[in-house]
This record gives sequence, structure tokens and C-alpha cells, in this order.
Amino acid sequence: MSRAFVFPGQGAQTIGMGRDLAEAYPAAKAVFEEVDDALGEALSTLIWEGEAETLTLTANAQPALMATSLAALRALEAEGLDWAETRFVAGHSLGEYSALAAAGALSVGDTAKLLRTRGQAMQEAVPVGVGAMAALLGLDFAAVKEVAEAAAQGEICEAANDNDPGQVVVSGHKAAVERAVELAKEKGARRAVLLPVSAPFHCALMAPAAEVMADALASVDIQAPRVPVVANVRAEGVADPAVIRDLLVEQITGSVRWRESVSWMAGQGVSEIWEVGAGKALIGMVRRIDRSVATKAIGTSADVVAALGDKKEDA
Repeated sequence: MSRAFVFPGQGAQTIGMGRDLAEAYPAAKAVFEEVDDALGEALSTLIWEGEAETLTLTANAQPALMATSLAALRALEAEGLDWAETRFVAGHSLGEYSALAAAGALSVGDTAKLLRTRGQAMQEAVPVGVGAMAALLGLDFAAVKEVAEAAAQGEICEAANDNDPGQVVVSGHKAAVERAVELAKEKGARRAVLLPVSAPFHCALMAPAAEVMADALASVDIQAPRVPVVANVRAEGVADPAVIRDLLVEQITGSVRWRESVSWMAGQGVSEIWEVGAGKALIGMVRRIDRSVATKAIGTSADVVAALGDKKEDA
């Protein structure tokens, strides 16, 4: 078996995620404690007992999703995960940071602080109401690029997430994105809907956030990952810390090339992809991209045991 781990992005968050992992595995609980310490606040209390509206705030959702992903990974390791079978890691948008922490390129504490900064910077880059994002279903990437270009009319409208063969997300100025929704319907899109997001991610309007992240990443130690990380903006594996640093900055305004990333991993011989953390959105995309790749979702202690057996660490 040749495996890859993938890590979810924003939108997968739910109140209570990761709690049973922390209760079942001391190593998973330690991840949440490390994130709380790094941020100087009880983010874990918000994750497990807070209000969904507060957890959904970008500055909270990003480190919270990373903490849950890393807790699930630590639980897998406690059950005897063999990293020798894992060829690559990848993540969707903020999930790329989770992937880097999973592969040892970033410490969990540094990742939490970077994601808090990233979330705040992305939220503050564009005033509320100025930007928007929309999911266009049933059109391929080339068709969506044409729609975005036609809809721009002097404003920003870009293909932001190439998720799978029939799902592409556009991002930019609100009026331009609304025009893209109408144009997509005219082009035969099965569905075209505005997304309930607080900012227009992964487009040129995020340039101020990219500047903030360039400064934040400049002072953070990045190690060579234990396996290559499939970068969102390149859709191929990278391992050089200097390149990783540059691509994380580029990722703020660049497209998430998820469809190409999954196809690239399959082309490298990956036969199984495990989504580690909250939700199952990514493995749904994987199935639509390449049905020959087997999938698993690892988000609970039951998932961990089912994946790797019943060899719990002595606590």
C-alpha cells in the first residue's frame, strides 16, 4: 500500500470535534494543550463547548481545525501508525499547515500561531461585504476560468479552488462574483451558489494578508518534512524549507489546485488517501477525481481503531 494523508480546510469545523480523541489518547489531548498554550487561551474549550458562530470565525476555525487534525494523527501514531507506508501529505488551504505540522516541518505551537495570524490577516484584508465566493457545480476548470474572466469587468474575479472535476469555487469582488453565478448558470452549470464565507479567499484581494504572512513566516523555523508536502499552488510534492515558505505566502492569493494535487499523487502510485481530522469533504472530492484511489476518514477514536487495530498505547 502507498498512502497519503490529507487535511481539511475551513468549513469542516463542528463543536465537539476531537473531544473523544483527547479523552481516549493522551497524545491527542497533549496537542490541544499545546495549541492552548501557544495561543494563550483555552481554544479547546471553545472547540468542545463553545458557540458554533464563534468557532466559525476565521481566526478560531483555522487553528482549531489544525489541532483536531494533529490530535487524530497522534492517535493514529499511538495505535502503531507505520509512516513507512505514507508517501505524501497534503491539505486544503489551511490544511496545508496541518500537513506541514504532521510531517514535522512546523511545530504544533508555531502552526497554531501562524494560523491565528493567517485567519486574522485574511479577515482584515477585505472589508466585510466587499468580497464574496461562489461554488460553481457542473462546469470544468477551463469553463469556470472563462466565466470568471467575463464576470470581472474591471474588478477581481478568479477561480480560487479547483476542488474536483465538477466543483470550482470563484472568489473576488462581490458584484463580480454575483455576475459569475449568473454567467455560470447561462453556461449550463448544474448549480451556482454564493458561499457563506466572511472574506474572498485565494484571490488577488488577499494581497494584504500575503504580506502579513510573509513577515510571520520569515521568523518561523521550517524543517524538511519527513515526506513531501503536495503544495496547493504547485500540485506537486515539495520538501525544501525555503520553497515551502515561499509557497505558503503565494497560497494566500493563489488557487487551491486540489483536483490536480490528487491526480498527481495518484500518478505517483498513491493507492489510498486518508482524510485526517474533521469531516469527510476531501475524500468525497478524491472519489470524484479518481475512483481507483481508496479512501478513509479518520476523525474519531473509533475511526482510529478501525484503521489501525486495537493496540492502544499504555497511558
